[in-house]
Amino acid sequence: MLDLTFTAPQPKVIQGAQGDWELVIGLEVHAQVASNAKLFSGASTRFGSEPNSNVAFVDAAMPGMLPVINEFCVAQAVRTGLGLKAEINLRSAFDRKNYFYPDLPQGYQISQLYHPIVGEGEIIVDMGPGIARRVRVERIHLEQDAGKSIHDMDPTMSFVDLNRTGVALMEIVSRPDIRGPEEAAAYVVKLRQILRYLGTCDGNMQNGNLRADVNVSVCKPGDYERFQETGDFGHLGTRCEIKNMNSMRFIQAAIDYEARRQIAILEDGGSIVQETRLYDPDKGETRSMRSKEEAHDYRYFPDPDLLPLEIEQAWVDDIAASMPELPDEKKARFVRDMGLSEYDAGVLTAEVENADYFEAVASGRDGKMAANWVINELFGRLNKEGLSVATSPVSAAQLGGVIDLIASDAISGKIAKDLFEILWTEGGDPARIVEDRGMKQVTDLGAIEAAVDQIIADNPAQVEKARANPKLAGWFVGQVLKATGGKANPAAVNEMVARKLAL
Repeated sequence: MLDLTFTAPQPKVIQGAQGDWELVIGLEVHAQVASNAKLFSGASTRFGSEPNSNVAFVDAAMPGMLPVINEFCVAQAVRTGLGLKAEINLRSAFDRKNYFYPDLPQGYQISQLYHPIVGEGEIIVDMGPGIARRVRVERIHLEQDAGKSIHDMDPTMSFVDLNRTGVALMEIVSRPDIRGPEEAAAYVVKLRQILRYLGTCDGNMQNGNLRADVNVSVCKPGDYERFQETGDFGHLGTRCEIKNMNSMRFIQAAIDYEARRQIAILEDGGSIVQETRLYDPDKGETRSMRSKEEAHDYRYFPDPDLLPLEIEQAWVDDIAASMPELPDEKKARFVRDMGLSEYDAGVLTAEVENADYFEAVASGRDGKMAANWVINELFGRLNKEGLSVATSPVSAAQLGGVIDLIASDAISGKIAKDLFEILWTEGGDPARIVEDRGMKQVTDLGAIEAAVDQIIADNPAQVEKARANPKLAGWFVGQVLKATGGKANPAAVNEMVARKLAL
């Protein structure tokens, strides 16, 4: 593992008109389970389908239709819990959450209030090189998503698309351990990264597959510590929930605005009303959506159509045995086994596709050289062109071939960059391109010596300057490389120039 320093919560302090205030934040992240079928029906979950085309009789709440649990969705929830080092509950149960929901035809949501499938876990949040925060996860429960109401297609009517109705969600609930906007965003980034490595959620926030409800409250310095000692949530102040955040930047902006709004109310002698709010990115502010309901307002009761969910420890153990290497473990291995810096290892492991690409390039090769080419040349070009590793014109095999040619002294670093450009625009086999286009590095010492002698003979004044100041010998190296079209071996040229000038 990496040598991490775990820091105590560093609260974001906001100076009000009457003193300092601190933030307390908890997140409820809704992650769509990566599954081809819904939680209680066999309907497709494919994004972008025609409205109301991914709807089974169960989803439409047709009379007599009963839900049937999707075993794969359960396995995905268990896998997620294992990835967060959480307790897996062998017995869990589903409840009905009753309230008017125009885009959920059955009139209630099937969720898990009292007996979730996953208990307490943790997420290690990266806050800087070697610095981490441990944020506790309270629970993960399975529930079904609702459909989508559409209000802008007709001036007098609203429409409903039920394609998302019944899609499986994992609600991942944190403890109120997060103390600032940047830490909240870093928490979501890390959670998304873990889910993508596990393959339990694709983390596509633009499609709504990962969204966060952010609970924000403010308290005076020292109150959070009193909460930690007593467990009394009264020390944390009244919280407000900001719904459906799907952008790291918006999460930070919404938290900052909401905290300052609450501080202004409290310092004016008012009190905070517990409510659900929405963030308006155009105005940069939150606005009230509805008063915050409590559990009893939803009239939860055990779902009579679903028996308690009982799983066996052996099944959980089988899932644990198939767990992939997670980002923190992979990052530590890159540092330990390949000699990479923690920063470079972090860049390469940020996305699972990037890590897989790098490992394919580095297999059997120098890890540092592979990292340099992947990060600087490939990622730099991908960012410039607005592409991803999945759409890269240069495959891992091709880039590995470039590195092989450098390592064998067949080409120089400069020629390698020219070769990379050819691969990017034309494709092909690196070794064949070098052979067919005469790009091989000149390693013939006789040819290099002739070029050095010619440059020295043509520039006597520069020779005297170089002998007086050896740092100027680089001018001769550059001239020789230029004269040979960049094909001369740079190390051989340096050695030859130094010897000829007797430096």
